[in-house]
Amino acid sequence: MDSRKKHWETIYDTKQLNKVSWYQPIPQPSLNYIKALDIPKNAEIIDIGGGDSFLVDFLLKEGYTNISVLDISEKAIERAKLRLGSKSDQVIWIVSDITEFKPTKKYDLWHDRAVLHFLTLEEEIQKYVKTLESSLSTEGKVIIGTFSENGPTKCSGIKIKQYSKEQLTQLFTNDFSLHKCENIDHETPFNTIQNFTFCHFQKNN
Repeated sequence: MDSRKKHWETIYDTKQLNKVSWYQPIPQPSLNYIKALDIPKNAEIIDIGGGDSFLVDFLLKEGYTNISVLDISEKAIERAKLRLGSKSDQVIWIVSDITEFKPTKKYDLWHDRAVLHFLTLEEEIQKYVKTLESSLSTEGKVIIGTFSENGPTKCSGIKIKQYSKEQLTQLFTNDFSLHKCENIDHETPFNTIQNFTFCHFQKNN
């Protein structure tokens, strides 16, 4: 087991859902962005680093029928499955490091809240972008949330890469059009504030 996977397996094995900084009882920013897209309920959606986030619960409740959740931690996915019970059978679960992910289908929506900023090596960042581009359908949409330039510099003891709105947009200028980008505050369970950069991109035809 490589060190990155081992780190996250340990986190999810030792910390409760509401005792991690990224916990959101209602993932409102992501839900707002997805609702604004007005995509069909049968759209292929993948949540990168979804872990045991509640986003999948809300998407199922809203009637979306083709949801995939990817996470490096098998333990996180096990926890999500346990929480969802029989509803978990409606979801495709993928245990993979995003830098090693080999998509087997085309997605209409790629959602990532707080995975990209953990990739600090240029080689890994470019691999992420390439995987994202190759896995999207013709008119695929992207929602990404990362720590902003005013956000934390570390998370769970790991150094991260901050992104301003301009820097995040620059990553996707070649093949995507920017539709919206903003900074959003996230209040952690520890009553601290983390500032995120959230952007929505559309793949160019």
